[in-house]
Amino acid sequence: MYAEERQQEILRRTRDAGRVDVVTLAEDFGVTMETIRRDLTVLERAGTLRRVHGGAIPVERLGFEPALAARDAVMTAEKERIAKAALAELPADGSIIIDAGSTTGRLVQVLPSDRELTVIVNSPPLATILATRSNLNVIMLGGRVRGRTLATVDDWAMQPLSRMRVDVAFMATNGISAEVGLTTPDPAEAAMKQSMIGAAQRTVLLVDHTKVGNDYLAKFASLSEISVLITDSGLDSGLAADLAAAGPEVVRV
Repeated sequence: MYAEERQQEILRRTRDAGRVDVVTLAEDFGVTMETIRRDLTVLERAGTLRRVHGGAIPVERLGFEPALAARDAVMTAEKERIAKAALAELPADGSIIIDAGSTTGRLVQVLPSDRELTVIVNSPPLATILATRSNLNVIMLGGRVRGRTLATVDDWAMQPLSRMRVDVAFMATNGISAEVGLTTPDPAEAAMKQSMIGAAQRTVLLVDHTKVGNDYLAKFASLSEISVLITDSGLDSGLAADLAAAGPEVVRV
């Protein structure tokens, strides 16, 4: 097993059990405790768990939201595959919303240059990238910028959405479950996401499998409001079926 595979399995176990310990992990994986400690350090730096005495706990137990840079550094190959698959949901022309997020950021990077689109974003970094593209008309939703996610929120950002009707919204989420729906730690960001979905005819959710089964403080959508959910092949087929039963078409890539 490669180090990255072991680390992803450690993260999965941490989220499932609520806590893991170094000794047990070393025995289960047949590696030294020092190797496991290095794995936990990598995952902590990525913002996905927190080291505690003798082991680790998931950041969800702390109500902690990893910063965008930390989230952008994990599951990179999966996020790139998801973003490329999302291109199939682009309209031939027209308008789209791209939500702030690490996976949606990958979509911005692969948008084709052969079609004219109006792109609405609530992320200054994404707006900067898009503004250099001559085939795109970019609308930046102004408002308060959250330092942790670099997303604009609050009334100044949401008000223009009430007067828009876009073809597709490409959305991100911190957590998703069949029981609760789509959730995020911050209520202001949840309200912004809800407004984006409300302004779109169709909603496409881009989410890697590590987000599935996690629930956070603020709910912003039910699964029935999502047209297509694009995730990676790491998602268990049973969980995929549960999500699909709640409404969206589920695509695993």
